[in-house]
Amino acid sequence: MKLRRFALVLTGFGLLAASTNTTAATTATAAPGSAIAAAATCWNSVVWPTKANVVDTVDVTAHKPPAPVSPPYVYSKFFATRFMDRWYLAWNAAGTQYYAFGLFLLGSNLYRHTTVLSGGRPAQSKAVRVGTGWASFKSIATSNYPLKGSRPAYLYGLNSNGNLYRYAPNGAGYRSAGSFAGFRGFKTMTMISEERAYDTLLMTTTAGALYTIHIPTTAGAKPVVKLIRKSGWAAYESLVVNKCGVNGATIIIAVDHDTKAGYQYGFSRFNGTATAMMSYGKVPVVFNGLNHTSQIGFQFVLLGE
Repeated sequence: MKLRRFALVLTGFGLLAASTNTTAATTATAAPGSAIAAAATCWNSVVWPTKANVVDTVDVTAHKPPAPVSPPYVYSKFFATRFMDRWYLAWNAAGTQYYAFGLFLLGSNLYRHTTVLSGGRPAQSKAVRVGTGWASFKSIATSNYPLKGSRPAYLYGLNSNGNLYRYAPNGAGYRSAGSFAGFRGFKTMTMISEERAYDTLLMTTTAGALYTIHIPTTAGAKPVVKLIRKSGWAAYESLVVNKCGVNGATIIIAVDHDTKAGYQYGFSRFNGTATAMMSYGKVPVVFNGLNHTSQIGFQFVLLGE
């Protein structure tokens, strides 16, 4: 990945654009629409593995219609994942090497990858198996609350048996941190909020409904399930989430794998059926991935609820 493009991605998340924070904060609590679309920090950065075992990426500004910043860019050889969690972008202390890391499912195993994005040669990806027994899991999502020691950075797994499982880091792998029943009709999920006291997942059902699942970090606490929309989301297999500004608003590209089409939406802070939603329209990009996820700076948290 070219350093110039990587800098552009980081600017979009506010890493190199402190001067835009005032505008972003002003629009973040507003209902989605022209204000959010006009903010320089509001966009999606999408990454996906293809059947050719390469990873493509594209940045899409929140706009009506959606506006790709550039044509899709091929990162590197990768892996034929059946589900991939978001890529966390990071860099070394000298600022000379940029890389991404994250988790994915391949067959019955859970892997962690590290993808080096700079160094004067094509991006390189390496993966290490960190868990087995994942064949029945349909979707995974991670929280990344960055204040070390304050709470675990949980991993969630949606299982075909109808349970949602939570895991906490345990050395190089993960240990069980509880499970929640009642999710048999759910299809896919992604993280939209990661606070000190809770995580919130955004999930779709096979019937097309959209829900938030608010899960306190306290052991034994029960999830709070809220309906966002009753219908309209059945076609989507991937939900690509990026936040808009410092607090509140969320930008999502929902991808239909059958048609290779992605549609961009803006949401106000999630609050059940009172959540405001703005449809920006179809993204003029062919999303030909096995699955699709977001890229985000590792030290930034999602605050969608």
